[in-house]
Amino acid sequence: MAGIRALFWDVGGVLLTNAWDHSERKVALEHFGLDQEEFHARHEMVVSSFERGKISLDEYLQRTVFYRKRTFSREEFREYMYTLSQPKPDSLAFARALAESGKYFMGTINNESRELNLYRIEKFGLRKIFRLFVSSCFVGLRKPESGIYKLAIEITQFDPQDCCFIDDRALNLECAQALGMRTIQMQSVAQLRGELEKLGVAT
Repeated sequence: MAGIRALFWDVGGVLLTNAWDHSERKVALEHFGLDQEEFHARHEMVVSSFERGKISLDEYLQRTVFYRKRTFSREEFREYMYTLSQPKPDSLAFARALAESGKYFMGTINNESRELNLYRIEKFGLRKIFRLFVSSCFVGLRKPESGIYKLAIEITQFDPQDCCFIDDRALNLECAQALGMRTIQMQSVAQLRGELEKLGVAT
């Protein structure tokens, strides 16, 4: 069995809180007093374009929130969205230690819109951990589409069996596994560390 040479990580739910998932949207809508049903009907129509980088954050907000006059500004809403992103310190520390060991290629495979993704990369120092960001907004593909995993493999030129993909959602792991990648469903840092050790991965 080949050894693991590359580790690919989901970001939201693994290293950080989610950027703009249902729980973050719920908090923001309650904070600004917006109708959730109305918002989500509009959100579902544009979220694919938003996460694939086809429309900007401003365009997304125009279509989901600011299609009518509000008592708050676009800037206020955008800044509040950013504040919802928080680190998972133990996960980040573990990923950083693996990166600093120099033993493994470190990359992400994640679904995020461009502005939030760039903010989170900068805010939480992810460039110091990862060499490659296969983010949906950069590549125009979203998990769990098989194409995003194939792209990560083709760009890095690793054999799939030499790669391990870490995500908190089982559905996102299925296509990676079908391509031959090893996969781990993240539940806790201790569990992740143990699963990686079984694959011979350690700091």
